[in-house]
Amino acid sequence: MNAPASNKNKTLQFNPPVSNTRLDKYLAEVLPQFSRAYSQGLIRQGHVLINGQTAKASQRLRENDRITVELPPLPDHPLAEPIPLTVIYEDQDILVIDKPAGLTVHPAPGHPCHTLVNAILALCPDLTASGDVMRPGIVHRLDKDTSGLIVIAKNDFAREYLAAQFKSRTVTKRYIVLVRGRLSPEEGIIEAPIGRDPHRRKRMAIVEAGRQATTRYRVREYLDGYTLVEVSPLTGRTHQIRVHLSAIGYPVVGDAIYGIKSAHLDRQFIHAYNLGLRLPSTKRYQEFASPLPADLERALIHFAGSD
Repeated sequence: MNAPASNKNKTLQFNPPVSNTRLDKYLAEVLPQFSRAYSQGLIRQGHVLINGQTAKASQRLRENDRITVELPPLPDHPLAEPIPLTVIYEDQDILVIDKPAGLTVHPAPGHPCHTLVNAILALCPDLTASGDVMRPGIVHRLDKDTSGLIVIAKNDFAREYLAAQFKSRTVTKRYIVLVRGRLSPEEGIIEAPIGRDPHRRKRMAIVEAGRQATTRYRVREYLDGYTLVEVSPLTGRTHQIRVHLSAIGYPVVGDAIYGIKSAHLDRQFIHAYNLGLRLPSTKRYQEFASPLPADLERALIHFAGSD
């Protein structure tokens, strides 16, 4: 639960490009940053209008329909929620969390509560908020459906110390990723600017005017039709790993936006398994590790034995 907000609703408007699409399916396509449950809740609560009238999730759209979506305002600040977390390391300055897939890092439209921030506030009520009241302690992020290690700053000193390391690219970040195809060469660096997709604004893409982005990779294992890869993003662009690998022709398994859906996995096969940084308290470099989650282990076994 979050504190009440005083800011106004945000209104979005759309015109469906084709007829006979269900309203809930269409919203999932044009608002991919929102969960399906959240979008359906907006419909039930009367925040989605078709030609000025309330609608049902199953309603079929027509080409000339005008869809209006009113997004309730974000809370003034997030509140603590007793969400279970796996703490890998903790001292007076930082927390290292093994984030599960499906947990959004911080509140935003579409997921105003039940986030990692809400959970961390239950552990650390005095978490620093000077950087951003809605993102206290956050110095880097993981996608909602990416699992693995994330570091949290517990105070302003730690936040500034960690932010400087991320800016200077001295933080080690390693991910285990499964892609479709036999990735070649076995080691390489992908350098391509990433920005908003000019045709689909909710996606990222390789665009000339985008921000510089660099990703290093190394093949761990070749499977039959797939490759298990260790990936190290040297920059921190939104969806960087997924966009870069898809751009060179090796989409991430389970990634419904940039890669390929899978009947054996309901999220992208990306796990942040290694994180290395200098501790604010001692200035000493330390690395942390996270084992592959059970759902990815099961999927790996399947793909290793697939024809």
